[in-house]
Amino acid sequence: AIGSPGPESEAVAWSHVRPAVDKLKLFYQYSSSIETHLPQILQTLCIGDVNKNLERHQALARILCQLLDFVFEFDSLKMKTPQIQNDFSYYRRCLSRGKLSNEVDLKSAMNEDELANHISMFYAYPTPMLKTVTEVTTQFVSKHQVVKSVTECLSTLAGVCYHSVSNSKKKPQRPETMAFCLRVMVISIIIYDHIDPQGAFSKTSTINIKNSVKVIQTYGNSSDMPNLISALKYNTKHLNDPATSKSIKSLIATSA
Repeated sequence: AIGSPGPESEAVAWSHVRPAVDKLKLFYQYSSSIETHLPQILQTLCIGDVNKNLERHQALARILCQLLDFVFEFDSLKMKTPQIQNDFSYYRRCLSRGKLSNEVDLKSAMNEDELANHISMFYAYPTPMLKTVTEVTTQFVSKHQVVKSVTECLSTLAGVCYHSVSNSKKKPQRPETMAFCLRVMVISIIIYDHIDPQGAFSKTSTINIKNSVKVIQTYGNSSDMPNLISALKYNTKHLNDPATSKSIKSLIATSA
């Protein structure tokens, strides 16, 4: 449609782009719902006694873990699919030029150009879902002044996932369960590193980063392991701080 523009080629291009645009809109709407519902989850799990809350609300803790797993999987797939940007760019060109005006739902599918702008900005970020979850959590911490409680919750989730994987020789786990635990552990570490003033790599951190990286190296599957290490390397906030030990920096650098 770009190389040889015309009604027929544009119609064919749109028939291919439209399903992709619908999916992009759906995931953007899901990210917006995270902004509403994640604070409610954190409110229940992180206000008061965190350990008791996690014990009392195990189903909710599981939902939080599933969300963190989804965040990792979505962003990994997004980074491997540059066509997302191309499809949406073509859609926006159609929208701005008023092409395909005979399509009744061309604009309504995206609620006009303003929503298209928001969606474009969302997908322009390398890891949009992680950005959403991190920002929502940061705002929650700032609003309620509960850094300690939220980091305790995240370190507990990371610890449970770590032990579930590291003890798999004594208590065998299905490969998909181990992969799930490693993804949740990594996202928990990343968010912890963003909201704790000292970060996840400091000596005061309640997360053992060395052991976490080693369990990824030992038990991570071939498709996930590079992404897990890269996530720690590129999405954390304090890894390159002067206070972060050289051994941790080296461990992550040589594992990626």
